[in-house]
Amino acid sequence: MRGPAFTLYIILSVSVTLACSDRPTPAAPAGPTASAANRSASSVTFTTIFFPGAAATFPLDMNDHGIVVGRYMAAGRTHGFVLDEAGVYTAIDYPGASFTVAGAINDSGTVVGWYILPAAPTVRHGFILDHDVFMAFDPPGSTFTNPLGINARRDIAGRFCTKAQCRQPGNGDFQGFILHDGRFDIINVPDAGETNAFKLNARDALVGGFSAPGGDEELFVFWNDAFRTFALANGRSISQDNGGINARGDIVGSYCDGPPPCLIAPTGTHGFELAGDGLTTIDYPGALSTGALAINARGDIVGVYYDASGLPKGFVMSRR
Repeated sequence: MRGPAFTLYIILSVSVTLACSDRPTPAAPAGPTASAANRSASSVTFTTIFFPGAAATFPLDMNDHGIVVGRYMAAGRTHGFVLDEAGVYTAIDYPGASFTVAGAINDSGTVVGWYILPAAPTVRHGFILDHDVFMAFDPPGSTFTNPLGINARRDIAGRFCTKAQCRQPGNGDFQGFILHDGRFDIINVPDAGETNAFKLNARDALVGGFSAPGGDEELFVFWNDAFRTFALANGRSISQDNGGINARGDIVGSYCDGPPPCLIAPTGTHGFELAGDGLTTIDYPGALSTGALAINARGDIVGVYYDASGLPKGFVMSRR
């Protein structure tokens, strides 16, 4: 990622299929190895992530080695970044782009994300960055591509929109996708008003968010071509921004105090973890708002929080 030379090419061989839902609902894709109560009793440490000189930092994913990717804003522009195990930050900018986000990273160090070109400021394209080589891709007809996850097999998950103007997630504009071996599979929860695919784990279980027919915002896990859906207690709305799942099936995401659509905002948002039969709320100490976006095999959680002044920063929450 540090090399100055980049090669650009497009993935051209694609086909589109619709994920079916008329099959039996599976058991949970991979159960956790510890109960939520035991995990909560562990020693919890929060570490702040903030790109040097940035105006705001939003980490979006973390692999099993603890490498974090995301985006930061500086001098009016958005850039992607990688934070390695040694604590070194590296900026990522797609060649010629005016806007770049690093959305996810797998254990081999392959990064996926999205970018905007100055000539088309309303269109967002997806990319893969592997060994200093950028590869662009978009689902057919997409005007707004958001890759949010990549697993060890290099399967990529995310959301896309085909409208001329795409609103924020939760407003009915997005569908989910999985890109596998050059083929796009479109992911739509049956009867949902919108489907957002987040991340895939090592067992190919996909987690995401959707708008239920009654207007509630809920979670889904898509595994073995079937959906399993989850609603949080007390009618809490789940953010369709982003979330994560690890190899044991632990899930993280965010919920809002208010009604849908739920977005990770400067106030009124909380992170959560679903592990075993329990839900644990995650709030960065002293923060105005918190969102949880990814969880790795060790159970470390990466997310974003708004500090007392309203400045967005990233965090890693570790339990040992």
